[in-house]
This record gives sequence, C-alpha cells and structure tokens, in this order.
Amino acid sequence: MKTDGDFRHESLQSRKTIKAFLEAVTKGVGKGQLTLSDAENEITLDPDGLLTLRVRGSRSGSDCRLDLRITWSDDSATPAEKAAPKVS
Repeated sequence: MKTDGDFRHESLQSRKTIKAFLEAVTKGVGKGQLTLSDAENEITLDPDGLLTLRVRGSRSGSDCRLDLRITWSDDSATPAEKAAPKVS
C-alpha cells in the first residue's frame, strides 16, 4: 500500500459502475479512509477535518463533463467554510 505518490486511472464504465464507485467514495470519506487501487497501483488516503469540495460541470456541443475534486491537508490547518453546493 502506497502512502505517498499519485494514483491515476481512466476507463470507460457504465452509469451503474460509476454510481457504485461514487457510493464507495462516499463511504470512504465517511469512515475517514479511502483506498484507491487497480491492477497496477494502490494508494490509501485519510480524509479528516474540513475538506475542500470543487464541482465543475460543462457542456460544449455533444461533449459533457463533470469534475469533482475533494482536497484536504493532513495538518490541522482549518480552511474557510462555504455553503454546500446543490445537485438536482
């Protein structure tokens, strides 16, 4: 299990598979531990305290994109808190 470094993965998946992945991420954030892995790589992250959430959605012709980014620091610094975004 890697504690430092990057994990990157890209593949085509069904909506059902992506939904299950996002549910696993939600569960991992809730318990404070995320282990990301595939056949080649693995890393464990420990989200704790206040986390920064960045959401971006865009459409250009037939190309659509949703970017979700969650960041935090392992030290005890406290970032400014904003209201949560809404999804409908």
